[in-house]
Parts: sequence; structure tokens; C-alpha cells
Amino acid sequence: MIKIEGAGYPLGRIFGDNFLFTIPNYQRPYAWTTEETEQLLDDLLAALEDEPKEIDQMAPYFLGNIVLIKDNTSKAQVIDGQQRLTTLTILLSVLRNLLKTKDLDQYICQPENEFAGLPDSPRLLLRDRDQDFFRKHIQDANGLDSLQLFPLDKLSDSQRNLTQNTLCLLNKLSKRPLDNHQLKRLTQFILQQCYLVVVSTPDLDSAYRIFSVLNNRGLDLSVTDILKADILGKIATQKFLSEAKRIKEEEKYTKKWEDLEEDLEREAFTELFSHIRMIYAKKKQQQKVIKEFEEYVLPKVDTPQNFVDTILEPYATAFDELNRLNCSAKYNRQELNQLFKWLKRIDHFDWKPPAILYLSKHRSDPNLLLKFFQDLERLAASLMICRAKSHERILRYSQLLKAIEDSKDLFHNQDPLQLSDSEKEKVINILDGDLYQMTKIRLYVLTRLDIELSDVNPNYDLSKITIEHILPQNPSPESQWMQNFPLEQDIEKYVHRLGNLVLLSGPKNAKAQNYDFDTKKNKYFEDKIANFALTFHAKNETEWTKSVIEERQKELIGKLKEIWRLYII
Repeated sequence: MIKIEGAGYPLGRIFGDNFLFTIPNYQRPYAWTTEETEQLLDDLLAALEDEPKEIDQMAPYFLGNIVLIKDNTSKAQVIDGQQRLTTLTILLSVLRNLLKTKDLDQYICQPENEFAGLPDSPRLLLRDRDQDFFRKHIQDANGLDSLQLFPLDKLSDSQRNLTQNTLCLLNKLSKRPLDNHQLKRLTQFILQQCYLVVVSTPDLDSAYRIFSVLNNRGLDLSVTDILKADILGKIATQKFLSEAKRIKEEEKYTKKWEDLEEDLEREAFTELFSHIRMIYAKKKQQQKVIKEFEEYVLPKVDTPQNFVDTILEPYATAFDELNRLNCSAKYNRQELNQLFKWLKRIDHFDWKPPAILYLSKHRSDPNLLLKFFQDLERLAASLMICRAKSHERILRYSQLLKAIEDSKDLFHNQDPLQLSDSEKEKVINILDGDLYQMTKIRLYVLTRLDIELSDVNPNYDLSKITIEHILPQNPSPESQWMQNFPLEQDIEKYVHRLGNLVLLSGPKNAKAQNYDFDTKKNKYFEDKIANFALTFHAKNETEWTKSVIEERQKELIGKLKEIWRLYII
């Protein structure tokens, strides 16, 4: 039977002798910014101002839950609640500084009491990487004075947050301004009437279960926070290691995890875990990522260390190279990074798990990588052009993941990486139709084509590129266009075709769109042609007729067939 206890405590007791809080090393760094910190203070001040009563007559103010691993001693590991406990400690330290009182010392650090057997100790111990900084500059009575001397760019993310949030509270409470009486009243309200609900259990696994349930009900925790606590927390239970070795391993792998999270940045790091899930599950997500991670991924590794070393680290490295267009292959780098760039412009992300898996598996063979990513970009572009449904894409990429995992040769016609003749034919028919009407693919196709026609390697800013019809969509009745395209069906047939489209830089000019060809190419195109080979070639034409569009259409479709190897056998 699992013993779970829950009770509400005012902060005066939270930061009292019943609790000595420790943030385990496997927890994520302190992450609250000044936005959350200001909001907490504003909420407290608003609650205080709404009830101008004696403090002991005010209604309790609820600050949320914290989840602890705790036995019958005061020692408590914080599974959930680090952000609030840390920020509230900072707030008490700031109030102590402003009130110039030692009476608040006892809520920040437990004073030594040799008769009660209590050592001098901070009420809250942060992770090893941050605790010395937190103790010296925030918990110690005179520490706040030194904070403004630190260059923020020299601090870790968590220490920068600690510094900025402390200075934010100091400035906000100093400038409000609150007189001594108001500051004392705020302090009394915080210690006497502000409550946290403490949920505790002596059992590690049940604490994580509570943590997960609370997260699923909306607390501000990420998938990776829960998985980190679940995975790295198991190092502490490894009986085959001595206590000293367990601590060392916990510190080592916590640092590895957090370094990877910091390098990728939090949002991308969380995204990576959904791709890892797909690599192992090879099917559409049907339950929460955490549940499927526990079902499909974690059974494949025997230790937390093995997960970090053989899965998280290599996949994070591959994912980072894809995201930053920074392939580390010994050669073919430029070509691979260009393919990464095109893949990032695909309007779905289902290609990422196969890309991560293959890149991490074949990093030492740049020629094989180039061959794979050329075919992957072709497959991803084809699925986008054909507007494949989500379940169709997931099925195809699942088959590809299985083939990569089984070390199959991916370059035969029947393999999932390759296109069948019917798929090629479908792609060609779409490209050869009214391409401009395909709003979700037209810019990708035109820029993909343009860079292959160019002698240079332009770095496109897609937000500044526009697509121009040379034959206008609505030509004036008296214009030269109506002589070259006298029938309405002629305009309908040619106007949205690839052969009639060019790229320009900057916004369109509504009036210029209907210029005759000579005027359009000599005046309008001149300022907006940039380095677009597609536009430059069109500008060299002396006239713009049906035969010119047809010839250009044939040439450009031929080029796309060459780029994506769309030749039907």
C-alpha cells in the first residue's frame, strides 16, 4: 500500500522546521523568467489590496501544489514545485533586504540549534550546479548587493534567471513605492495567509506518478521534465553502484541531459522526443508522448546511462545539424546542408524521424548520406506536391524507418524511399498543370527550380519573394496581350502554368501586373529581378506568346524531372 499525504501549509510553515527542500540534480534548471516572477508579485499585491483587513482575518490565498519525496524527517526532495519555491525564496530575500531585518533569516536558512540537533542549512537547496551561486548571492543576508555586478552573458541560463528575477523584484518593490508598513504587511500576508498544498510520498515511483497526473491536469511542466525525472531518477536506485558512484553518475548524466537541452533550446528539445517516439513506435501517436515513450522506447535500453549515450545524445546531435543546417560530415557538407534547407521548407515534419535515424547511423559515410538525403528530399517534396494525407505520410515514413532500422538497401525501385512510376506520373501531372493555383507548393517548386538554374547559390528570404504572372491574369482589352491571346480559353490555359511564372523580390505592384511584356520586363522586372535565374531567362525573351510559354513549360518541367529523377521506366 502506497502512503500518500496531502495538506495545505502557510508559507511560514513551508519555510519552517518541517521541511528542508532539495532540488535533485536530475531536475531541469530554474526556468522562470521575469514575466512569471512579476505575475506572481502582481497577484500577491492584488490579493492583499483587495482585502484591507487584519492579516489574520483575510481569506487564505492558494499558490498551487508541490510534490515531494519525503519520509518522517524534514528532508524533502522536490519533484514538482521548484519554480515556485525558488521564486518565493527570492521574494523573501528581497523583502529582508528592503526591510533591513534579520527576522526573515529563519525562513531562508534554518538556524543552527545544537539542542534540537538542527544544523545551519538553507531551507531550499538547488541543484549542485546552482546552489553555491544561490546561497552566496541570494540566501546569504548580504548577497543581493553583489548581483548587479555580474555580466549576464557570463552566467548559465538558470543563474541568469535567478539574477534577473531578483533584480526585477527589488526594482518593482522599490519603485512602487511601498512604505515600511506596506512591505511588512505584504511579508505577513505571504507568510501567514499564502498556502501551498504539499503532496508527499516516501516512494519514488509513486511520486513520479503523482507528478505525471498533476502535469496532465495543466501544470507548467514539459514532456521532457517528466521523462528526465523518470529516467535519470532511476540512477539513484542502481544497487550495483556504490553511493559515491551513483552520485557521480547522476551528476554526469544530468549535466549531459541539460547541456543537450540548452544546446537545442527547450522547444526543439521537446520536439526531439516526439521524433524519438516515432523512430521506435513507427506509427501515428495514439496516446500521450510520455505513455508511448515508456511503452516503445524505454524498454529498448537497460539503464538511464544507456538511453542518454546511445539514443538521446546521437539523435540530438543529428537533429541539431538538421535544424541549424550544419552537417558535420567530412565532405559533401555544402550539398547536404542545401538538402537540409529544402527539407525544412517542406510543409510537414514527418520526414524528420527517418532523417535523424539515418544521419546518426551513417554519419561516417558522407557519400551514402548525400544519396539518402537527395532521395528523402524527393520523397518529401513528392508527398507535399501530391497533398498526401497525414496517415499516408506516416505509413510511408514508418516503412522507411523499418527499412533503415533493418539496414536494408534503400536504393532499389521497390523500397519505401523510392517513388513508383505511378507516383512520378502523379507529380509530373500536378507540376504540368495550373501550378500557381497550388498555393501550398508553388513557392517551394519555383525556388527549388530557380536554384538549380542559377550559377550561384542564392540565400532566399522567402518572406520577400513574390510570384509574378508574365501573361497577366486579367489583361486590359486594349493591350498587346489580347492580340497574342485573343481567346479567353487561351488565357485560362496558360496563365497559371509554370512556363508563365517568374520570381520577383519585394511586394507586387498591382498596376504593373498588367503592363505589356516589353514594359513589364524593362521597367518593372529591372528593380525586382534580384538573382532569380528563372526571371532572368524570361527577361531575355523578345516576345511572350503561346509558343514561348509552351517551350518554356517543356524546358522547366524537363528540369524538374531531372532534379527529382521523375523519369518513368
